[in-house]
Amino acid sequence: MACSGGNGNSSASTKFGSSGSEKDLNNLMDERKNKRKQSNRESAKRSRMRKQKHVDDMMNQVSELTKDNSEIVNKINITTQHYLNVEAENSILRAQIGELSQRFQSLNNIIELINTNNTSNGSYDSRDCYETSGAQNIMNFMMYNNNLPITTTSADVFKW
Repeated sequence: MACSGGNGNSSASTKFGSSGSEKDLNNLMDERKNKRKQSNRESAKRSRMRKQKHVDDMMNQVSELTKDNSEIVNKINITTQHYLNVEAENSILRAQIGELSQRFQSLNNIIELINTNNTSNGSYDSRDCYETSGAQNIMNFMMYNNNLPITTTSADVFKW
């Protein structure tokens, strides 16, 4: 009977021993499971933080681009206004060129008329002052004394 273990404790210790190792195995599995859960939580937290940082970066970029867009629209408005002002000024200048060209042509016609009246002796005679109007007298005096440059092109109007 010595072989059979006498009091039967060996079979009971085997049952308790296996029960203890099952507990250890369960504890080990629970510990691994908890570590995995904790690791997953930390990974999810890092992922949420990365996502939040990305959203924040995108919001900052949207804000910056909105500001840049506003500045560009403002510059376009200023440039458009400047263009309209220049266009209006050009229209005024074109009208003035037309008017000055007509005046210039009229002055040339007057000078031509004066020259045809005074070509008889080819020089300016002060007695002509009494026979012509005041404007013609001034033109005659200036023309014969070379004080007024008379040109024949409209571009020369801008030399004065």
